[in-house]
Amino acid sequence: MKRKDIIEFEVGKMEFGGISRSIYDEKRIKMKGGITGQRVKAAVKKARSDSGEVRLLELIEPSPLETAETCVHFRECGGCSILSLPYEKQLEIKEKQVMELFDGAEISGFEYLGIQGSPSSTQYRNKMEYTFGDEFKGGPLSLGMHKTGRFIDILTVHDCRLVDSDFVEIMKKTRDFFDEKEIPYYRSFNHEGYLRHLVVRKGENTGEIMVNIVTSSQMDFDMNEFANMLRSLELENEIVSILHTINDGMADAVQCDELRVIYGRDYFNEEVLGLKFKVSPFSFFQTNTKGAEKLYEIARDFAGDKGDGKVVFDLYSGTGTIGQLMAQSARKVYGIELVEEAVEAANQNAKLNNLDNCQFIAGDVAKVVSELPEKADLIIVDPPRAGVLGNGVKDIAEFGAGEIVYVSCNPKSLVDNLVEFQSRGYKVEKVQLMDMFPNTPHVETVVLMSRKCR
Repeated sequence: MKRKDIIEFEVGKMEFGGISRSIYDEKRIKMKGGITGQRVKAAVKKARSDSGEVRLLELIEPSPLETAETCVHFRECGGCSILSLPYEKQLEIKEKQVMELFDGAEISGFEYLGIQGSPSSTQYRNKMEYTFGDEFKGGPLSLGMHKTGRFIDILTVHDCRLVDSDFVEIMKKTRDFFDEKEIPYYRSFNHEGYLRHLVVRKGENTGEIMVNIVTSSQMDFDMNEFANMLRSLELENEIVSILHTINDGMADAVQCDELRVIYGRDYFNEEVLGLKFKVSPFSFFQTNTKGAEKLYEIARDFAGDKGDGKVVFDLYSGTGTIGQLMAQSARKVYGIELVEEAVEAANQNAKLNNLDNCQFIAGDVAKVVSELPEKADLIIVDPPRAGVLGNGVKDIAEFGAGEIVYVSCNPKSLVDNLVEFQSRGYKVEKVQLMDMFPNTPHVETVVLMSRKCR
């Protein structure tokens, strides 16, 4: 086996994050994607004496495990890579993958409470970011998701199972509207064109929809006609916000140089476990609302009565959802977050919920904590995918809280952090998984740690 060879093999073990490992010609093969039991054709990217890395080219034969109904875009769209697996099988695979990471890190002796499935395995996403483009060079306007392994080609995903019918209707009618107007899409290779993205967000529990059309500044197009078209659609939910974002950045990402409100307001409302939240166009909010409620209930259960009358630090607090839930029983909650916009939203939402014992502060965790007037009895940690970086674990451990509840969207970075927490005097007491992302390789993990007596 050498670089650029085309090989065929049966996919072996699936690992967390959408990686598979197989055997070919007595050598270990690593590949992005793949389901155990599939027979595939792949190109060799790297070759060593005993191993190699390959890129999937073609599915020759599906796996015997693939018995679930799929959408018409499956395998073309880069969205849900394991949609073909029955949901119970997905949960079983994710559970095994995460526990293998714990075993590999020699983290044991805790109470394992299993995996909680999402309340819905389809139509659960409350946010979709669609891209304008074409399905093939010179083809008609498309609006949807990138094709698997392709940077340019865009697939209009009219049969997407991750969202409800309102999302699909808004996406299709938006594509048709601008196709009729012959408005050019933005081409990233030469940075010319107008239409870039369409972002649709929804309050699952309120039924409020926000539509954000993202363009360059290379045309002067009146978006009021577009807004009128959207408002004429027969939808199950209500559009309360239509926005126009100007983005002249060169990266293929939604950024804001200027925000214009075309209709309604610049936020929508959502409710989670009895709390109200104003969600702005660029603020983070969990993409699976019903799943988030289950996730936060797990975190709250892990904290138990430890929040009653105690001081709680909510680190990497984002828009402060977990901290505000804890504030219902805590004496005081301090939320610390680096992103100032998220902190501003968190403080506004705390006022909205009449929580006067919540204070959210923008800044570096270690610096802010050193200036707080109180010490934490309980710490909530909910970091980004990379986990707690640098001296973060050391700093958090030195705060000396009796308990820590760690909410993680990446078990790989989680176990690395847990190993260090253990070396700094903490013991893992409980672990439970929550599947926030059905039909994808991702899963959330909640861990309770206690400080060992010294």
